Amino acid sequence: MAGTFITFEGCEGVGKTTQAKLLKQYLDDTLQDSIFTREPGGTKIAEEIRNMILDGNSNISPIVEAYLFAAARADHILNLVLPALEQNKIVICDRYIDSSLAYQGVGRGLGFETVLKINEFACSCCMPDCTIFINMDPRNSWRKQKGKVITGDRMEDETDHFHIMVYNAFKEISQKYSDRFINIDPTEDKELTSRSIIEKLISRGLIK
Repeated sequence: MAGTFITFEGCEGVGKTTQAKLLKQYLDDTLQDSIFTREPGGTKIAEEIRNMILDGNSNISPIVEAYLFAAARADHILNLVLPALEQNKIVICDRYIDSSLAYQGVGRGLGFETVLKINEFACSCCMPDCTIFINMDPRNSWRKQKGKVITGDRMEDETDHFHIMVYNAFKEISQKYSDRFINIDPTEDKELTSRSIIEKLISRGLIK
């Protein structure tokens, strides 16, 4: 692949999406050809699957949930991510396979190997060059600091116990794939956090 694939991971409400968008803004300002996308989502089919998965009124079993995420991912990769990379673009993605490993593999109890197997055909040809992990305990997330928020999102509205399991899984994944991961401890100053991310990506030669 000619382009660069950068993913952002972390728990709910820790500023992950904000940081991904700030990186996109920096790339735009410095005239580096890039796109921002998200998972699940990014394409028409994947966005439809996203609505199904995250609907707070739906009752989806863990294994079906894992397959739905993988299906959305496959369409997203084939129809958006790979074409952009082939055009030498920098692709910034809000969540990717590591979220499936953490949320379905650990949070839902399916296991890492099961979720990896489910995603084998979806993304074996398209792994990130770098993953930014916003390392923040969900019990102290920026959203939690504002008070309890009910979003109607099945994932976000899970129990604290679930989100702590997911957080611990992310930490384990970031250690397992340490060559790919950049761990970021976010500060209240989102611009300062963004500069830290940008500097680390520049130091790896992934952006200018």
